[in-house]
Amino acid sequence: MSATETADALESLPPSAKLVAKVLEYNDTLSQRELAEKTLLPDRTVRYALTRLEDHDIVSSRFSFTDARKRLYTLT
Repeated sequence: MSATETADALESLPPSAKLVAKVLEYNDTLSQRELAEKTLLPDRTVRYALTRLEDHDIVSSRFSFTDARKRLYTLT
């Protein structure tokens, strides 16, 4: 996805999703817990934002190698 397409997709998303995307822009890969700590958003709000970002192919996720219960998120 190009930068213009990403910006267009982000424009229609809620502010929480924009904040999560911005934090991921500055921090390469983070878990949901780390995102909640850095954004000061509730876990539920971060989970919703990540779902919306994944639906628009702005964020991708993978399982953590050190803890398979955790998912790590990064911008695509």
